[in-house]
Amino acid sequence: MFYSLCGKIVHKESLLAVVDVSGVGYACRTSMATLGNLEVGREATLYTYLHVREGIFDLYGFAGREELSAFKMLLGISGVGPRAALSILSSTTPERLAMSVLSRDEKALTAAAGVGKKLAQRIVMELEDKMGKSFGLDAAGGGIGAGAGAGAAFPGALPLGGGKLSEAQAALVVLGYSPAEAAYALKGVDADALTVEETIRAALRSMVSL
Repeated sequence: MFYSLCGKIVHKESLLAVVDVSGVGYACRTSMATLGNLEVGREATLYTYLHVREGIFDLYGFAGREELSAFKMLLGISGVGPRAALSILSSTTPERLAMSVLSRDEKALTAAAGVGKKLAQRIVMELEDKMGKSFGLDAAGGGIGAGAGAGAAFPGALPLGGGKLSEAQAALVVLGYSPAEAAYALKGVDADALTVEETIRAALRSMVSL
């Protein structure tokens, strides 16, 4: 229903921002990361998601489309509701979230308030399985392991030649993009001069500009 809201920020509180659009104030639940980018009295654009449940309509808004994409991806995981998704995105960035999944770093996810070990394990398992299916492989054979790289878990599956680019492509797939979309976004990114996380961030910026 809503793609984005553009207007003046008139109020902020914990995990909530109110955007005045032509005299109508829209209350958007959001992450601490987005709140940090908003200033009361200034114009801003929030990319939105309308969550409907049992007659309740909650509007969520994010400063960047990559954060919105990560939020919707998290909602697709069994047991993860909007509150847990916001908590995760308040404690990490989309690119770090993807890297946590690639390295099976469950501790990084449990750093979010309200996210216990079992839920963190489920997030890693479901996103890892999704990544394997996206590349036409069975991901059940083992995780990537910290520092092992995407190619270690899915040998020969990533068409970008291994190394940082293939890890970044796998991370983008975790965030909900197709392998083809990820590969296209990574074209022109100078991975040699960047860390994997910076490579992912550069690709996300590229996707936003498409």
